Amino acid sequence: MSILFFVQGSTRLLLTKIPFFKEIIISSFSCPHCNWTNTEIQSAGRIQEQGVLYTLQVKTKEDMNREVVKSDSASTRIPQLDFEIPAFTQKGSLSTIEGLLDRAVMGLEQDQPIRKATDPAVAEKIEEFIQRFKKLKEVEEEFTLIIDDPSGNSFIENPFAPQKDTALTVTHYKRTPEHNAALGIEVEEEENDEKPGNDLDAMRNEVLVFNTNCPECNAPANTNMKLVQIPHFKEVIIMATNCDSCGHRTNEVKSGGATEELGTRITLHLTDPSDMSRDLLKSETCSVLIPELEFELGMAALGGKFTTLEGLLKDIKDLIVSKNPFMCGDSSTADRAEKLELFGQKIDKIIAGEMDVHIILDDPAGNSYLQNVYAPDPDPEMKIEKYTRTFEQNEDLGLNDMKTEGYAEK
Repeated sequence: MSILFFVQGSTRLLLTKIPFFKEIIISSFSCPHCNWTNTEIQSAGRIQEQGVLYTLQVKTKEDMNREVVKSDSASTRIPQLDFEIPAFTQKGSLSTIEGLLDRAVMGLEQDQPIRKATDPAVAEKIEEFIQRFKKLKEVEEEFTLIIDDPSGNSFIENPFAPQKDTALTVTHYKRTPEHNAALGIEVEEEENDEKPGNDLDAMRNEVLVFNTNCPECNAPANTNMKLVQIPHFKEVIIMATNCDSCGHRTNEVKSGGATEELGTRITLHLTDPSDMSRDLLKSETCSVLIPELEFELGMAALGGKFTTLEGLLKDIKDLIVSKNPFMCGDSSTADRAEKLELFGQKIDKIIAGEMDVHIILDDPAGNSYLQNVYAPDPDPEMKIEKYTRTFEQNEDLGLNDMKTEGYAEK
């Protein structure tokens, strides 16, 4: 007769806020009797508006030290091994690339003794697979790591920030009904018998208010929405949320029109501090480039914004420097902190008019705008280019699979 003994360990919970991923709960379990420990994370904030797909080309051992936030709704793939960890099969974790691989190896090794006794052939194949996995840790050959998270709450570190990471590709996408069902999100379709024209007229003449939750403290709040006509441009929808509980304020801009036939690239040469007061509309599909700093901010990083050029630069500085989770704690290194601090100082010099730079707004959807202070005459310091989108850009915008004609055909 066997007797089972159950002893108690201790679990510690820490609610912490990471600006890129809202709030997370870190749980750490330890047992003083057998010394077993385990650490997990789970999102304490809301699900993001879009899913995110990270594709990393691992080329050096330094890449193995990149930090990774992987939520429980994220799937992980390594195409070279034809290996996949499906979503919801592992708890969320805060680790490194190497730690992610170690965790996968531990999962494969867990039942090997039983397999060797019951099915030696399968055990041998899995052992060969484990050895291939261990070779990946030594980066004897390049491989691709793909993390696909419909909730948008996963992240792979860019060690070269604020510069662009050539080995890392980040793609935001709209969730499918299947993704929403897996995440437990219900999308209700409301029937509206009123004519669209009447709805637009109502939006033009009044501020619409609807109930929502604060993105910071999740308390009930109100979001104000207004349709605004930007001179010499088009109509946009401005949404602003104010939370009476925590004081958080946020605003977001959505285009009021359709996707343009051509993309737009706006280049402004900053020649005077007064340029900082130019009105600016950055849609969620617009990327921002500063060639002199070798800096590129990808689409959807700051969402849609209606602000000034100075406001955009301050938001970029806050995102890269002030609110960067890898600037503090164990994640911070002297070299990284110094590099990002220097980047922040350069942004301050641009705002003060002490640096001669160019600001480029590149929007494949053509829904971004930068004020021309000489309107209706051309601006000598601003260049506006229209271009034909590539297949990849149409794919990112979801236009390749969109069909709007021929539904009546048999």
